[in-house]
Amino acid sequence: MSLKTVTFSGGVHMDGRKELTKDKAIEKAIEPELVHIPLHQHVGAPCKALVKAKDNVKIGQKIGDSEASLTAPVHSSVSGVVKKIEEIYTPDGYKVESVIIESDGLNEIDESIKPNKAIEDLSNKEIELILREAGIVGMGGASFPLHSKIGTTSEIHNIILNGAECEPYLTCDDRLMLEKSELIIDGLKIMLRYFPEANGYIGIEDNKKEAIEVMSKAVEGLDNIRVVPLETKFPQGDSYRLVNAVLEEIVPKGGRCNDVNTIVNNVGTVAAAAEAVIEGKPLYERVVTITGNGVKEPKNLLVKIGTTIGDLVSQCGGFNGEPGKIIAGGPMTGHTQFTLDTPITKGVTGIVVMTEEESKPEKVLPCIKCGKCLEVCPVMLEPLYIGAYALKDRFDDAEKLNALSCIECGSCSYICPAKRPLAESIAYAKREITAQRKSS
Repeated sequence: MSLKTVTFSGGVHMDGRKELTKDKAIEKAIEPELVHIPLHQHVGAPCKALVKAKDNVKIGQKIGDSEASLTAPVHSSVSGVVKKIEEIYTPDGYKVESVIIESDGLNEIDESIKPNKAIEDLSNKEIELILREAGIVGMGGASFPLHSKIGTTSEIHNIILNGAECEPYLTCDDRLMLEKSELIIDGLKIMLRYFPEANGYIGIEDNKKEAIEVMSKAVEGLDNIRVVPLETKFPQGDSYRLVNAVLEEIVPKGGRCNDVNTIVNNVGTVAAAAEAVIEGKPLYERVVTITGNGVKEPKNLLVKIGTTIGDLVSQCGGFNGEPGKIIAGGPMTGHTQFTLDTPITKGVTGIVVMTEEESKPEKVLPCIKCGKCLEVCPVMLEPLYIGAYALKDRFDDAEKLNALSCIECGSCSYICPAKRPLAESIAYAKREITAQRKSS
């Protein structure tokens, strides 16, 4: 495969707003006095608490687990005392049982954390167990447990690392590639050790030229790994769009990437996997971009899981006036927050703070049938009609137009000159269709 820029059909070009943090090196966040660690930060079954109030804990100690096959353990990000266990809201709006820990500031590491034996001496089952016990999940936002992704897949020919970071504002993956390229390659090597017949690809949007150079240098001499520059376009980082762009393969409707013998992982995910397999380090911290015109000093921070949004905004100099909107994740697919007490979880890539002026709702006008939403839809749906059916509660008609295939990227809403709430309407239809199926 040549190093020409590749892409997929559809999608939108937008102002990335990445200049706020793209040149900001990763800083270590200030030690939080209190962390709120949800016991459900992943796809699959929630964990049950392994600790109780007044227990002493250390960094990396497992504090939650489940016997379910699809789950991921949760670990303490600080050393200190468990204050209580209570339900709190997570960034995606769910109320989840969580462990509240008061830090003692000693940063004592749990005795269980120690380097593993050399990678070449580890069996696949041992790698799976290490990843499971370390609680490694997808860190691009999907939060799918990594041990389950590789353990339930047999024949894999391609492993694609997602370095696209196509969401506006976010730069945590870009900085990780610039500053931790060797760790990312180590993580990819572990995946290739697990699937020895596979080839590795690292997809990076071409607005990250320095990252492309750094990662290309990191893979020199590795015949089974190559960097693939991608056109800067949203949603280039969607796993199915990556497969289409990098491999010119199409994941079948209702299927998964492994249907085309491929696994897609975020660059942050494999970096965390490398730390787990090589150093024995559980996933208790991650890089988060704190950005937007509504915050005084945008930064990329290495954040302990459970740190509140309020603590991070304070470290970034506080708000620029009254914030209009606070989003966990990117502005296209993230979730608006209603409290600064919400904690950072494994899947949170960024906190975007918008000003009141930026957040003013635009006037919604009648659809003019321009067809722009059809042109940009990466799944080739008809958003204007699905959205119209949803607003009339005609969910059977919406389903006939493949509403459930919508990936909720928001491209249709972004491009609509009439400012129709297309993505929101389709998401509503999907929820209702799914509920009706469950009840029938």
